[in-house]
Amino acid sequence: MKTVIVGCGRVGSVLADSLDRAGHDVVIIDTSTSAFDRLPGSFGGEAVRGDGTDEDTLRRAGAESADLFIAMTEGDNRNVMAAQLAVEALGARQVIAKINDPVRAAAYADLGINTLCRTNLMATAVNDFLGLDLVFGPGLSEATGVHPGGEHHADGPSDGAPGVPGTPGAPGAPGAPAASGGPAATSDSGASATSDSSTSATSDSSASATSPSASGSESISSASISFQAPALPIAAREG
Repeated sequence: MKTVIVGCGRVGSVLADSLDRAGHDVVIIDTSTSAFDRLPGSFGGEAVRGDGTDEDTLRRAGAESADLFIAMTEGDNRNVMAAQLAVEALGARQVIAKINDPVRAAAYADLGINTLCRTNLMATAVNDFLGLDLVFGPGLSEATGVHPGGEHHADGPSDGAPGVPGTPGAPGAPGAPAASGGPAATSDSGASATSDSSTSATSDSSASATSPSASGSESISSASISFQAPALPIAAREG
């Protein structure tokens, strides 16, 4: 099974190692090179430094037509963006996005993305340990709908769709106010895809400041390091 994991934090690294030892083809992606230190020396998969929300980076990492795609960074927005790319552009067969906000986890499951909610998992574990009768949402919500992004990409803007260029009142439409300058959104940690460890913000900042190419991606294995063509990162704003 070809598996792509975005985010080499504690959970992502454990999943990557376990799947690799089980004989699966594993690629794990993170913006911080130091995040790969969590992988054991016996890891036989591929570790790629790059932006997991960038389509070109994901394609070069071999994420196209993956059997399993898991977005496990610390940011809900980044995980959603990576999962949407996997569904819409890369044709991944099974996609899971970690979303810590229970409301958003349920909403994206309704939109066709399997979601893993750490908040519900931990609350349920405490409830079960104490023997209480509290009710929480599911830890893993199976997709119940169809993600609509693919149709938008294929058919172009739909008439009357809010926020779609070319419709009345939307940015870029006739009579609409011009968009303000500068980036539309920025990441809270200075990187678009980070690991789910508590130190992800600082590691990502140092990685982007000291890496040979802040926008590039490099492939790292246990035996060698090779560089790939640079990719433009996609910024994501945390909600």
